[in-house]
Amino acid sequence: MAKYICKRVLRAFVTLFIIITILFSLLRLMPIEGYFENFEKASPVEIQVKLQSLGITDPLPKQLSRFYSQLLRGDLGTSNRYRQGVSINTILADKIPVSLRLGLMSFCISLTAGLFLGILMARSTRTRFRIGDKLGTVFIVIVQAVPAAVYHIFIQFAGSQGVINLQWLGIDWSLRLPMLFDASKPLSYVLPVLSLSIGSTAYYAMWLRRYMVDEANKDYVKLARAKGVPGGQISRRHVFRNAMIPLVQYIPGSILSTLMGSLYVESLYSVPGMGGLLVTAIQNKDNTLIQALVLIYAVLSIAGLLLGDLLMALVDPRISLTGKEDTR
Repeated sequence: MAKYICKRVLRAFVTLFIIITILFSLLRLMPIEGYFENFEKASPVEIQVKLQSLGITDPLPKQLSRFYSQLLRGDLGTSNRYRQGVSINTILADKIPVSLRLGLMSFCISLTAGLFLGILMARSTRTRFRIGDKLGTVFIVIVQAVPAAVYHIFIQFAGSQGVINLQWLGIDWSLRLPMLFDASKPLSYVLPVLSLSIGSTAYYAMWLRRYMVDEANKDYVKLARAKGVPGGQISRRHVFRNAMIPLVQYIPGSILSTLMGSLYVESLYSVPGMGGLLVTAIQNKDNTLIQALVLIYAVLSIAGLLLGDLLMALVDPRISLTGKEDTR
């Protein structure tokens, strides 16, 4: 296990090094406006002095060496246009907690609802009319087929117009949720969290249902049923447990990406988090901030893949991590 972990960590660092180098090099091809607050008002002399002070005019290897030196010290640089002269570490310290709160709530909801729906669908396949499986399949198909932007806008519109309406019962009352996010209003968390969780809910349900159906058709389950073992006990102790093994590989990556927020959802609800920050940085052409944010998302993606492999090995000791060619 230790040998495998060392190999995976080393590969992760190599991959991250390649991504950072390519990203850094490509950003040097971006227009230089991203390094100035008021580029239109700056004279050619001021532009040249600014670029020299930032080291942009130095050879690329020298710039890379300086960047990695700063990165090892935990310095992501300073913002040039979004908040001029402010450290990116300070900016992220304000943004990350907001995305973490929303992400943690949406992850808990999506995982709970997704597992519940997946189990319901899998067990419904053994009933006569398979109502639960059919309804769950309709939900999954809609979420997977319809562009996320469409149902996010629908959720925002429906919630703001009255997600709970009792007027059809003769009661003049309806619940209208805030359309935009406000940290001081608990109800404003509902729509962003729902929008963030709905896609993951369908994903967990779809794959858990598939894995449980596959397990339910295996010989050891048929033998248990033939021996008279109760169906609920078979589902809990055998089918569900074995079906979760391949699913847990994707959970860490889902957690990390959800915790850091969604680009579109945070922009849609004006959430002052990480997702909206990247959109704003791109709009403002703040090259240094874009570089730092893409670096963070790259680290999270690689960490999610690594943690997924390790978690799958931990939940199932039968998986060999050190076999021939490191195959599972």
